[in-house]
Amino acid sequence: MKAKKVLLAVAAAGLGLTMVGCGGKTNKITFDVPEELDTNTPLTIKFYHTMGDTLQKVLAEATDEFHKDYPNFTVEASQIGGYDDVRNQLVTEIPNGNQPNLAYCYPDHVALYNRARAVVPLNSLIDNEKFGYNGDVSDFVAGYYAEGSQYGDDNIYTLPFSKSTEVLYYNKTAFDREGWTVPTTWEEMATLCATIKAKYPSSTPLGIDSESNLFITISEQIGSAYTSATGDHYLFDNTENRTFVGKFKEWYDKGYFTTQQILDAYTSTLFAQTGSDQTSFTGSFMSIGSTGGASHQYDKSFECGVAAIPTYGNVDLKVISQGPSLCIFNKENPQEVLATWLFVKNYLLTSVFQAKFSMQSGYNPVLKSASAIEDYANWINEADGKTADGVKALAAKVSNEMVNSYYTSPAFVGSSTARSQVGDLFVAVMTGSKDIDKAFKEAVAACEV
Repeated sequence: MKAKKVLLAVAAAGLGLTMVGCGGKTNKITFDVPEELDTNTPLTIKFYHTMGDTLQKVLAEATDEFHKDYPNFTVEASQIGGYDDVRNQLVTEIPNGNQPNLAYCYPDHVALYNRARAVVPLNSLIDNEKFGYNGDVSDFVAGYYAEGSQYGDDNIYTLPFSKSTEVLYYNKTAFDREGWTVPTTWEEMATLCATIKAKYPSSTPLGIDSESNLFITISEQIGSAYTSATGDHYLFDNTENRTFVGKFKEWYDKGYFTTQQILDAYTSTLFAQTGSDQTSFTGSFMSIGSTGGASHQYDKSFECGVAAIPTYGNVDLKVISQGPSLCIFNKENPQEVLATWLFVKNYLLTSVFQAKFSMQSGYNPVLKSASAIEDYANWINEADGKTADGVKALAAKVSNEMVNSYYTSPAFVGSSTARSQVGDLFVAVMTGSKDIDKAFKEAVAACEV
C-alpha cells in the first residue's frame, strides 16, 4: 500500500499535481497553478463533445473569440458521437496519455477516468485570485455546481456546462376543457388518472420517460437511501423504497401510466392528441420527460402546459440535475491545463454564451446571470405552449423556477450500474416479471458483481 502511494505521488508530481495529506490519509490532490500564462508558445486545446451542427455554430463563436484573444492558441473541437462514445474513446486513450484537454462528461465517467488520476482537480484554479473565481462561485446554480464534488473526497473535478431536468408536460387544451387541476403530488396524480380513465377508458393518462429518474428522485424526495460514494455503495434495497415501488405497482395495474421501457419508445409519442373521441382515444394527457427534449412534446393539435414534477407525499420538491459537465485532463505541460481552464471559464461559462446555448439547445444555463441577458429574458417571458420553440422556452422557464430543488447523486465507478438496475427493477415489478423482493435483491446483486 505504501509503495502504491509513493508511485501515485510521483505520477501526480509529474503532472503538476501535489498530493495533500490529512491526518496521515491522502484525500486531496491540488493542481499547481502557474504564476503566469505563456501566450507566446503555441498550443492546441483538444475538446471532445457531442454537439450537433447547430450547437457547433454557437461553440464556434466562443472559439473564434478565444483565438482572437490568444492567436497562438488553437481549440480543436471534435464531435464524438454520444456521451458514452466520448467515454469509450477516452478509456482507450488515457492509458497511453493521449487524452484530450477537455471533454463532455457525466459523473460516473469522471469516476472511471480518475482510476488513473486523469482528471485535473479544479479547487486551486477556482480559488486562484488571478486566473480563477477567487473562490466566488455564487453565480453558478448551486445544484448544478454541486455535481463536481460528488466523488467522496475533497476535490472538485468538473464544472457544469449545460443542464436539463425533468418536468411534467400536460395537454393544457384538454385540462382547460375538462376542468382538471395539474397535480403537485403523486396522490393527486393518482386521483387525476382515475378521473381520466373513467372518461377515457382506452387512454394511458401519464407517460414516464425515465424509470431510473423516477426511482432516484422519489428516493431523494422522501430521504431514503439510494447509493453512497464511499463504503457500501448500493443502499437502495430498503423498506421505504420497496413501499413506493409497491404503490406504483398498484397504479400501474389500474392503467394509470406507462414508461419508456414498457412502451419501447419515448412516451412523448403518446402525448400527441387532444383526445376528442372518449371511447377510442389511446394517447396520454401527461408526460414526464426531460427539458432537453421539450420540443418533442409539442403537437400542433393542442396547447402544451409545463409544470414541476409531483412530489411523493408532503415533502420538498426535488428534481434531478442532468446534462453534460466539463472536465479538464492532466497534461505534462501545466500551461495546457491553464489555457484550457481559461477557455472554459472566460468563453464557455459566460452569461452571454450560456444564454445563446440554452436558446439553441433547450438545456438550462448553468449561470444565474444568463437570465438577465435581454434576448434570453425575452425568450422566457414570451414562452407559451403553442409552438415547438415556445414549449422549449416554457420548459426552461419552469426549470429556472426550480433552481433550489436540484440534486445530484453520488458518483463512483459503478454508479451508472446502480442507475440502470433501479430502472430495470422498477419495470420488472410493474410488468410482473419479478415480485418486489426478487427484483430488489437481484438488482443489488447485479451491482455488486
